Amino acid sequence: MQFSELQNEINKNMDRYSQHNNITVDENWAVLKLLEELGEFSQSVIIHRKQSRPEKYLPETESKNEIAKELADVIGMAIVCAKLFDIDLEEALNKKWIKRTS
Repeated sequence: MQFSELQNEINKNMDRYSQHNNITVDENWAVLKLLEELGEFSQSVIIHRKQSRPEKYLPETESKNEIAKELADVIGMAIVCAKLFDIDLEEALNKKWIKRTS
């Protein structure tokens, strides 16, 4: 799957989510949701490293799966934010991470 196809599928999924839950997905909501997902990602890393309360500990494989799910949420919400802010994310990634000259 090409990056643009991935972005389109993620944004279609967000459209379905917003309709199903009667949520207006605007820039403010998306940024707050991105922060929420980043917090959940951070929490999953803390649990994985066993730096949380012992009752939250999970087996290694399960905790790593939780990290993967939460990281996917962060990336998905970043893609939604890019659409809402009319940013070509593929171009921005290329400029910032791939073709950077300095």
